Amino acid sequence: MTLPADLMVLSGALTVLIGIAALRVILGRTAPDRMVAADTINTLVIALLVVLGTAFSEIIYVDVAIIYAMLSFVTTLYVSKYLEGKK
Repeated sequence: MTLPADLMVLSGALTVLIGIAALRVILGRTAPDRMVAADTINTLVIALLVVLGTAFSEIIYVDVAIIYAMLSFVTTLYVSKYLEGKK
């Protein structure tokens, strides 16, 4: 099964944006800056999973995206709390 053209363009754009955010994680000046970039990557991965679930008509991708979003949120809270206590 091949992806429709519009979903292929969208998933390609999301992949490029993930790469740009990964560069920001590597080149970020401060820890909070890198954390925001990592959270952006998590959000883009969730969007990519939903797009792929739509493209392949598989509900499991959406289920995985929901669980990944919950884990990402909790991880962001814990890391933010850790970084706040570092000051």
